[in-house]
Amino acid sequence: MKSLEEIIDTYKDYPKKGIEFKDVLGIIQEPRIFKELILKMSSSQIIKNAEAIISIDARGFIFGSAISLQASKPMIVARKPGKLPGELVEKNYSLEYGENTLSIQKKALKKYSSYAIVDDLLATGGTVNCVSKILESNNKEVVGILVVIELLRLEGKLKLNLPIESAITF
Repeated sequence: MKSLEEIIDTYKDYPKKGIEFKDVLGIIQEPRIFKELILKMSSSQIIKNAEAIISIDARGFIFGSAISLQASKPMIVARKPGKLPGELVEKNYSLEYGENTLSIQKKALKKYSSYAIVDDLLATGGTVNCVSKILESNNKEVVGILVVIELLRLEGKLKLNLPIESAITF
């Protein structure tokens, strides 16, 4: 069976020069590897300690949905601008190649007190930090972060004061 490292493609200078983009989409094309990864991530203590999962637009949805199903935990989403209806809480953030905004529906946040953040990749930490700040500003607890890939050289983990688990590091 192939390893995670073998099926994660790297695209140099995408989406801009100097970035080495790690593409996790190969994982979902290998059902046995995907299932093994989801089983591992679902059994994390971070997931067990959270009431709900919050996954981040867009690749985080793939992993968050599967973990949510496997762990029998509810999932809410953090989305990019213009993608969610209703009353929203929003926050701007910086990432290694620009700036963006994330939104979460206020109604969804009312239901749960503690969250595990799920995303495909941890680079500079800007995206997960943004979600963490939104949750904390709404008096919610972030029990930890689960990512498929962590890019160690960008030191995103050092900017976050939370437990972080990654399936693979580069």
